Order: sequence, then structure tokens, then C-alpha cells
Amino acid sequence: MKLTIVGHWGAFPEVGEATSCYLLEHDGFRLLVDCGSGALSQLQHYCSLADLDAVIISHYHHDHIADIGSLQYSRLVDQQLNRTNQPLSFYAHAYDQKEFQKLAKPPHVLSFIYNEKAESKIGPFRITYLETNHKAKCFAMRFEVAGKSIVYSADSSYKEAFIEFAKDTDLFICETSFYANQDGKPYGHMNSLDAATIARNSSVKKLILTHLPHFGDQRKLVEEAKDVYQGEVMLAKKGLTIQI
Repeated sequence: MKLTIVGHWGAFPEVGEATSCYLLEHDGFRLLVDCGSGALSQLQHYCSLADLDAVIISHYHHDHIADIGSLQYSRLVDQQLNRTNQPLSFYAHAYDQKEFQKLAKPPHVLSFIYNEKAESKIGPFRITYLETNHKAKCFAMRFEVAGKSIVYSADSSYKEAFIEFAKDTDLFICETSFYANQDGKPYGHMNSLDAATIARNSSVKKLILTHLPHFGDQRKLVEEAKDVYQGEVMLAKKGLTIQI
């Protein structure tokens, strides 16, 4: 399983970058996880849009879905130019029907509701879900294939249930919107100590801090996390690729 970080900023993208977007690949299948602002411009460094198989959405805040409309257009154009004859599949929750109904543009884009209480199978990936503590209905995801696993926190304040959900995972991609001396709970987000506490108590093998703040020295987030979690800690950055 290969992970490429396409975008990692919260709220809005820094110059030449993108908000939340991650590319997972295995056995030629390409699954995009969230599709935030600036994502499509960056994604094309790592994957042709015509080669994308599916997209899964954690929730409907702009910094996670802003480029979906452009992605829909791209599949229409790619089909008209005979670059692909396959529709692009979107997977998302339907608790916000207004937003969910915007996803499908048949025949070039199809949409499917995932059942957060059950396991999904998208391409080679088995996916389970955890509802997070956020201001919008949002789901963390655990991706498993060939005995390897990645957990993506999506957006959330600290939640005890993450400890079991991320147990022994190979890679934990955890939102870290605030520094250790700041309380992210009122905003539905975590700080560096929250992320590290989950990583430590879940015995994850590697922690990536993402959904980064636009203030302060982000390298300090890693230092703060290392005070709690003794495993490998990395800052998310565009183009970072990890093979698990």
C-alpha cells in the first residue's frame, strides 16, 4: 500500500499547496481520500486524473471537498477525449443529503453511500469507520490491505475511541490543528498532545501530523508529540510518499 500526501493544510491552502487530500494505491487501484482546495493541481504530479478509480469523503467541509466539482469536470472531459471509459466513483455518508446529492453526475461520475457501521470494500481496500467529534458529521477511516493498515483521523477533537480504532496500525495520519498549549476541542480539532496520546496508547508504528495550523513553527508540533509518543513522528508535507 502506497500513500502520497497531496494536501495537508487545514482551512485553506498555503501558496502552491492544498488542503486535505491523500492518495492511496495498491495493485494499480487509486483511491483518493478527501479532495480539498488545490488538490487537483497537486494530484496531477502523482497521478493522471483519468487513472483515478474512486474517491472517499470524510465530511463536507470546504477544506475537504472544495475541488470535487473540478474533479467531476475532469472525468467528463477525459471520457469525451477517450482517455478513459470508466466512471469515477464517489463514496460518502448521506447525513447531509444536500451535499451528497451534488456528488453524482451520471454517467461519468457515480456516488455511493458508505455504511459507517459496517466494513466497505473499495477496490482492494477494506475500510472501517469511526464517527469523530467535529462540528459536521465526520468519519475517521481505517484502510486495510495485504495485512497492512492506515488510519486517517479526518477532523476531530480528542476521542477515546480512537485508541481501539487505531490499535497497532502501521501508520496513523492524525489531524493536529493546534499546539500543545492550545485547546482544540471547542473547534472540533486536536492538538499535538492529543495526537501523540492516541498514537502511544494505540501502539501505532508511525505518526504523521496533518491538517496543520497556519501559524507558529510547525516543527514544534513534532517536538511536542515526541514528548508523549516514542515512535516515529513526521510532519505531513506535499509529495511525501510512504510505502507500507
